[in-house]
Amino acid sequence: MEDAGVVVTGAGGGIGAALARRFATEGARVVVNDLNADKAKAVAEEIGGTALPGDASAVVADARDALGGTVDVYCANAGLASGGNEDADEDVWAAAWDVNVMAHVRAARELVPAWLERGRGRFVSTVSAAGLLTMIGAAPYSVTKHGALAFAEWLSLTYRHRGIDVHAICPQGVRTDMLTAAGSAGEIVLAPTAIEPEDVADALFDAMAEGRFLVLPHAEVAGFYAARASENDRWLAGMNHIQQKWEAAR
Repeated sequence: MEDAGVVVTGAGGGIGAALARRFATEGARVVVNDLNADKAKAVAEEIGGTALPGDASAVVADARDALGGTVDVYCANAGLASGGNEDADEDVWAAAWDVNVMAHVRAARELVPAWLERGRGRFVSTVSAAGLLTMIGAAPYSVTKHGALAFAEWLSLTYRHRGIDVHAICPQGVRTDMLTAAGSAGEIVLAPTAIEPEDVADALFDAMAEGRFLVLPHAEVAGFYAARASENDRWLAGMNHIQQKWEAAR
């Protein structure tokens, strides 16, 4: 990572800030993007990076200029933890789709041609375990995180032989504002095993060193994912039990 050009979206706090700090510690030149300009500037000043506040969907061109023309690593970390069920407003569904999936697609459109020409590049998608599994009480979040995972998988299988590395970060609970915003569902499902954002950054660097696509800061997620695939009805029944527990608690 020495002197690598790195972009981290949603880096004003939480996982994004932890990623930005870790890349900077490893010698990278980091662009810190966040909708909150003050938070982006604070993290950038802390790590000696460059703040580029604004919409994550439109940051690539300016970030490339700020990094001297080349983005080596792009961390699509910005996300919306949209709760609700099938009755959630159309605007809620549209916003979740736009931020959690289409922002990744738009970034890839800008990045992939140059990476293919150079023969290398790295795309890091912060997906969440909800993309591998699901999350009670949060249909828009769960569905769009599945979409984010699917797009990351597609990038990996399409371009890995041409030098593009892709990683999907899939933690369960992480002690961030997003966990707090998850409310009682987060308290039941995520809080008991919640980890620090720095643990997520460590897990990413381990996966990069080992060339692994899936980044699982909670090792048990691998077993849950396997059970979901091999014993689907049993897994759904187990999740429904958690749903009932949540409903009773409410």
